[in-house]
Amino acid sequence: MEQEVGIREILSRCDPTVTADDERFMRRCLQLARGGQRNAKPNPMVGAVLVSGGRIIGEGYHVRCGEGHAEVNCFASVKSADEALVPGATLYVSLEPCSHYGRTPPCADLIIRKQVGHVVVGCVDPFAKVSGRGIRKLLDAGIHVKVGVLGRECEELNRRFIVFNTHHRPYVLLKWAQSSDGYIGDGHSRTPISTPFTTMLSHRLRAEADAILIGRRTLETDHPQLNVRQWSGPSPERVVLSRSLSAVPEGFVLAASIDEALEHLWQEGRQCLIVEGGAETLRAFIEAGKWDEIRVETAPLLLGSGVSAPRLPDSLKLLSREDFDGNIISRYLRL
Repeated sequence: MEQEVGIREILSRCDPTVTADDERFMRRCLQLARGGQRNAKPNPMVGAVLVSGGRIIGEGYHVRCGEGHAEVNCFASVKSADEALVPGATLYVSLEPCSHYGRTPPCADLIIRKQVGHVVVGCVDPFAKVSGRGIRKLLDAGIHVKVGVLGRECEELNRRFIVFNTHHRPYVLLKWAQSSDGYIGDGHSRTPISTPFTTMLSHRLRAEADAILIGRRTLETDHPQLNVRQWSGPSPERVVLSRSLSAVPEGFVLAASIDEALEHLWQEGRQCLIVEGGAETLRAFIEAGKWDEIRVETAPLLLGSGVSAPRLPDSLKLLSREDFDGNIISRYLRL
């Protein structure tokens, strides 16, 4: 509560007005930030744009964890002919500049040294060592600050990072494929529902996550590899949820409960967990309220009977719905 009060006090000192140019340049920040999707983890994706006289004179994003942040790369990109324009310029950044010493020095200090006149921030950084301190440092230095420009979009970009730092658990993505009549399998053998293309998309999803979890029945019935074979990138950590198993295959982690699994992943710094099932495991996460996103692939086939797909919870919103080779992939976010 004290932290929330402190942030409200800091934000009350910021300029609440938003212009069309503010939104335009912040959209460019978001576009740049996505360049760090693979290598910035566990740090957030951040983009920065430096503007003088309505013209962009510098751009940058956080490329890789341990290397320069977006603001550092943005200032470094300014051409020598434009260096004199930096003092008094406006810096747009999708996430609050850091204020602490980590692997790199504080970006807020760099901004102050560069004598930037205005800073426009997309959203507050929830990381405990920042969380308003970067904004306060800029304000105390006499810099004009705006916060919340395209705030929802900026938070959406780093929703995994934000969940990890606010809830102290990984972002949980529930995923399953089902027939058009609502079954995920016939209950006896592995039922192919995904197409070759949607299978490739699933492997891309794994490459973008940090861990993947299944239940005992899925392990014993399907013997899944749960790795990345049809996409470039690292394979996620593999977790089996079971109270009865005493041992699991090499390379798997055993967890007796959802809370134990999430605590292990939190301690290991895993920001995103994919739960691939089966149905009992998926329902357990839904009933426990430990989920943030649901991805459902529906194929145009009828099974007639079998293992019923989980029922979608009420507290969600449809994010997207796309057709791939006749299969519909729907994505839902938790409200």
